[in-house]
Amino acid sequence: MRSFALIPVLVVAAIAAAAGPASAAPPAPDPGSVGVRLLDVPTVARDDPRARQYIVDHLAPGAVVNRRIMVSNTTREPMSIAIYPAAAVIEDGSFLGADGRTANELSTWTTLSSSTLDLAPGAEAEATVTVSVPADAAPGERYGAAWAEVRAPGDAGVVLVNRVGIRMYLSVGDGNAPASDFTVDSLTAGRDPDGRPVVTAQLHNTGGRALDMSGALALSGGPGALTAGPFPVQVGSTVAPGRSTTVTIAMDRQLPDGPWDAALTLRSGLLEESVDARIQFPAAPGLAAPVAVQDDGDGVVLLVGALILLVALLIVVVVVLLRRRRRETAREPR
Repeated sequence: MRSFALIPVLVVAAIAAAAGPASAAPPAPDPGSVGVRLLDVPTVARDDPRARQYIVDHLAPGAVVNRRIMVSNTTREPMSIAIYPAAAVIEDGSFLGADGRTANELSTWTTLSSSTLDLAPGAEAEATVTVSVPADAAPGERYGAAWAEVRAPGDAGVVLVNRVGIRMYLSVGDGNAPASDFTVDSLTAGRDPDGRPVVTAQLHNTGGRALDMSGALALSGGPGALTAGPFPVQVGSTVAPGRSTTVTIAMDRQLPDGPWDAALTLRSGLLEESVDARIQFPAAPGLAAPVAVQDDGDGVVLLVGALILLVALLIVVVVVLLRRRRRETAREPR
């Protein structure tokens, strides 16, 4: 299971540079990093890829949950690593950790089994993240992060702070967790200032949980029956309940303008939505007009409906033929 870095950084790059000799030297090998990964996955969410990376839970008021994390030091130096909870928000389609140890409701409900881990080079250690929801907590979703942080002296008395963390999505309420869902409203073809073709998908979170979007776009039916892709969605798009955002797919610079049949699949965890649209890229940098999409699910529903109707008609035909056969048999002389 890989670790997730909320702000992915090499935590000893500056330290290694400061400690190196003044004379020219061959490039040093990778100095390593400090990492953190989630060890526990809720049984009910074991098939959800988000739950393997992040702390994603739905808890009733008064409930307590424990999640183990593993903190590692793959640097060549011993490290004193501070671990702590802090606030996070979702803004402009991004999950953002607050500065320093800024608190919010979720971070005040969260404790870690240790505040500091002293790790030798190549060592790792477990810690437990405990979330205790107050009995009077209001329903709703909160966001935070469990951080692993290293500090080191820099030039001119500046302290360098680098940290990695695990996102926390906590929904509070009685009963089952709110359902997750989203719609894709339109696709917009364009070219960036360098002339590279891009497609932007406008989506809306219609469910009750935050979504982390991934997916891919495939092109077909292009000039000369060309096909292209699939091209991956740029990672990092997070959308809060009730909010809208855009996801971007960048493509090969040499891609013809089109027109193209675009098939986009977006997913968050186990939730998936596929849509189609006919698009054409502008010849110069800029954006074409947004194009409405057709939900692939509508086609499936129509196909199933057509199959049901066909079966019903076949049954009617068989019944009519059987009745006719019986009448003819009854008329035959004995």
